[in-house]
Amino acid sequence: KYLQLSAGRGFLRPNAMVAPHWNINAHSISYISRGNGRVQIVGSSRRAVYDGEVRQGQLLIIPQNFAHVKIAGTEGLEWFNVKTNDNAKTSPLAGKTSVIQAMPEDVLINSYQLSSVEARRIKYNRKEVTILSPQFSQSQQAGSSWSIV
Repeated sequence: KYLQLSAGRGFLRPNAMVAPHWNINAHSISYISRGNGRVQIVGSSRRAVYDGEVRQGQLLIIPQNFAHVKIAGTEGLEWFNVKTNDNAKTSPLAGKTSVIQAMPEDVLINSYQLSSVEARRIKYNRKEVTILSPQFSQSQQAGSSWSIV
């Protein structure tokens, strides 16, 4: 608290994924401490500012308000974060607790120049899925692709 920093640790089993999310009030410095995987970081322009493989010993800086996702490789993925706020907050981009679900329709309409029909479709027609359910198989993962753009 004295330094106004917070820290956290993440671990993914092989081929697992962290749902896309963003840091509301902090920049994040992530150090890959073990394993391998892939990270995608996307800015407000909806373009990936980083989309690549990561491995042990790499350091990533994830700016505040940039969406990011991590997927582990065959060795799993382990990292730790240092965030520039002692009370850092994150928000998911999918699911019932996502920022899109919580945002009023008028904000979506005005912010993204959408029609009311488009705004409702984005807000309410989001399908939720269970990631890595018991039925998940290696062959299902191998043929899938992912992106948060």
